[in-house]
Amino acid sequence: MLQLYFWPMACSLASRIALMEAGIEARYTFVDIFSKKIGSGGDFRAVSAKGIVPTLVLENGEVLTESSAVLQYIADLRPESGLAPPAGHPDRYRLQEWLSFVGTEIHKGFLFPIFWYDSDAAKQAARERIGKTLGTAAAHLEARSWLVGERFTVADGYLAWSLLLMKPCGVDVAQWPSLVAFLERVRARPRANEAIEIERAIRRTTPRP
Repeated sequence: MLQLYFWPMACSLASRIALMEAGIEARYTFVDIFSKKIGSGGDFRAVSAKGIVPTLVLENGEVLTESSAVLQYIADLRPESGLAPPAGHPDRYRLQEWLSFVGTEIHKGFLFPIFWYDSDAAKQAARERIGKTLGTAAAHLEARSWLVGERFTVADGYLAWSLLLMKPCGVDVAQWPSLVAFLERVRARPRANEAIEIERAIRRTTPRP
């Protein structure tokens, strides 16, 4: 059975969404991303030297990290789910394009500085950049339901996670109606919404540093 190490409402939520959308049973293991301690008290760095989530332990015991890689791996386990276009299909590269966009321009370019940097100047610079970044995604979604092709993919789960964190970061997504509508479509998917609510419930009971 797969094992996903997660911190509630961190980027590992996208991996939980993917697993649940694909109908893949997995063990979910809580990690304190600040102390690097596993819920059981073990050292997370003994599992993953990077000490980051998501960390996915495969059935053969190998460890896979980095959201884009984990998401594509999960999708490829259940190709019939449509969570990723097949290898060689032109949309496969569009999937990688959007996974990279969310990962670099939104996740690392905005959310990471807001949550991890002490510098107010760095936080403000990130807030000044995010409007153009979200505007790019909003424009893409104005005439389409999903980021890639005509189906929900793992890229949509990754973008949805990032949008859920905008309000706590001081960004009102309401200024981009297409993003609001997109997030509503994601929340209308029973499995995706269940994944979100599971992690929100855990987050509410998790002590904050």
